Amino acid sequence: MTKPSDDQGKAAHAREATRDLASRIASAKRERDLEDNRASRDASPEMTGLARGLRIGTEFIAAVLVGAGIGYLIDFGLGTSPWGLLILLLMGFAAGILNVIRVVTEMNAASPAPKGADLGPDAEDEERNEN
Repeated sequence: MTKPSDDQGKAAHAREATRDLASRIASAKRERDLEDNRASRDASPEMTGLARGLRIGTEFIAAVLVGAGIGYLIDFGLGTSPWGLLILLLMGFAAGILNVIRVVTEMNAASPAPKGADLGPDAEDEERNEN
């Protein structure tokens, strides 16, 4: 009887190791996909506090920078330095404040108040206070 050569035994062992590794990789991918689906399902559709803060800050900074940039260009073109920059910087500041108010109002309207929150006096309270 002839013995199988060592090379055939090693090849069979390598195939088994490869199959085992492939099955472990597939299992890990399935688990990761399940976790990703669970995380995306559990994620809140509302913005986080950090996202809200970044959006508000970006709105304000962008308005100020645009106003200052346009003012600088007007001063550069017309030679009215520093008045164009100062006036449009202040206008950009005012526009930034208006943008922040608009964004905050929009965000507050989009997210309802928590249950049991005291939202201040309502029409019934006002009527009672008048009498």
